[in-house]
Amino acid sequence: MSHQPPADQPRTFHVKSFGCQMNVYDGERMAELMAAQGLTATQDAAAADLVVLNTCHIREKATEKVYSDIGRLRKDAAAQGRARPMIAVAGCVAQAEGAEIVARAKVDVVVGPQAYHNLPDLVARAAAGVPALDTDMPTASKFGQLPARRRVGPSAFLTVQEGCDKFCTYCVVPYTRGAEISRPFEAIVDEAKALVDAGAREITLLGQNVNAWTDEGRGLHDLIRAIDRINGIARIRYTTSHPNDMTQGLIDAHRDVETLMPFLHLPVQAGSDRVLRAMNRSHTRDSYLRLIDRIRTARPDIALSGDFIVGFPGETEADFAETLSLVDTVAHAQAFSFKYSPRPGTPAATMADQVPAAVMDDRLQRLQAALNRDQHAFNAASIGRRCTVLIERKGKLPGQMLGKSPWLQSVHLLTDAAIGDLVEVEVTSAGPNSLGAVERLRQVA
Repeated sequence: MSHQPPADQPRTFHVKSFGCQMNVYDGERMAELMAAQGLTATQDAAAADLVVLNTCHIREKATEKVYSDIGRLRKDAAAQGRARPMIAVAGCVAQAEGAEIVARAKVDVVVGPQAYHNLPDLVARAAAGVPALDTDMPTASKFGQLPARRRVGPSAFLTVQEGCDKFCTYCVVPYTRGAEISRPFEAIVDEAKALVDAGAREITLLGQNVNAWTDEGRGLHDLIRAIDRINGIARIRYTTSHPNDMTQGLIDAHRDVETLMPFLHLPVQAGSDRVLRAMNRSHTRDSYLRLIDRIRTARPDIALSGDFIVGFPGETEADFAETLSLVDTVAHAQAFSFKYSPRPGTPAATMADQVPAAVMDDRLQRLQAALNRDQHAFNAASIGRRCTVLIERKGKLPGQMLGKSPWLQSVHLLTDAAIGDLVEVEVTSAGPNSLGAVERLRQVA
């Protein structure tokens, strides 16, 4: 294995992002930073002079995958007789384990999620043979130091809020992303306009607790209404929400704003009040269900998505049964479910009554069977429905294109429509994860 340091300023780069949609956004911004420095992006990590691993710390396996990727990159370079690439570890693993990454993996750059605007300077230091680490959480906004958005796809992410003050006992986000910070209203609207000018038809507003966004007394619903007034915007989405921050104003926006898509990701995590208290979730089973009723009253066709954790410390079979009954009551259109993974430094990691792995495996299989049942049923109920699809990319078959329905379902159809077009379709088939449709009407921008 080659251990010589990179000798020159890199000319090509590759960014690989793990985890959440905010990481995808951060990865895009880091790519824009490097492109602004004159570097050329490549899809081939093995051929890149600089590889940025934009990491997630939510799951233990995600953390270990970073170290595995570092080893593979170096092994591939050695097998090809190339100098090893410069490796930058960014994101939440970098924030949580900065010095340890340098010691364990001897990478060139480590940069946390609140400091990645400094990536070009860190790369320059590393090119001079000086390992560079920056995991500060500055109060000054990094966003003002990022390059302007110039060209995007038909669907674009826009971070409006970062950090979390909720301190759920299983979660590392408050420690890796910091306290809740909202970007200024005018800056977000200006970036949204720039995204639309650059080709976006759909904008997804991002935040760890996106519906906690606030600026000078305005809430997320005010921001959504302002973005709705941008000429050329066709769709607005937002994620991830917290039940405690789901205001009546936001619920009303789902009723009133035509561009706000009828889809809501609203994590519940568990159906047992006892487990929810141990998780330090601020909602109860009943308050969550009552909130769902209010949302569905405002927007009857809304598709609901959620997050679930099974095997949280102390979870009994009776607790888990309450989660299954909540799933039956809500009938989510989509959902994400995970086995509890203890993260170092979180209160839950040292709680008594850790649930055995075999029990967690069994519960996860039963939960996912119920969630998959509901997702398939939601998709099957779409057969015969007419809806608008935003074309996002080419499919695998000749003439096939893929896009998203208003309810965030993947839809494939045969069409000569271009990427970015809005097409009215009739749904003709449904599978567990996607829909088939035929084109009925082309919508001109």
